[in-house]
Amino acid sequence: MAVNKYYTITELTREFGVSTRTLRFYEDEGLIQPERRGRTRLFRSADRRLLQEILRGRRIGFTIAEIREIIKVYKEPPGELGQLKLMMNRIDEKRNELRQKRKDIEETLEELDNAEEACLTRLAEIGVST
Repeated sequence: MAVNKYYTITELTREFGVSTRTLRFYEDEGLIQPERRGRTRLFRSADRRLLQEILRGRRIGFTIAEIREIIKVYKEPPGELGQLKLMMNRIDEKRNELRQKRKDIEETLEELDNAEEACLTRLAEIGVST
């Protein structure tokens, strides 16, 4: 692949399965900065890689603000090292959030099971079969 290859918005939307609106949103948020030639947006290989990382961040639950922070750390000192450390911290935080949500869901399911059992018991007591 040529270093100076450009991708059109259509190519990237097809490759990543996102809408043009999504790419324009990421551009409006300052996450990607494609070159402009008139009304045409041209994305460099670096923009394509960045888009790939943005989409991965969104899939694992990062907010736009968190993604912006990670990108900013990469572009400024300490650069990649700082970005990797920040990313590891964000991953740990996200993992802990998900574990808490899973615990909350398990507790809620248990409460629902108990409520259902109480209903079934009471129905049996009053002579209604289920």
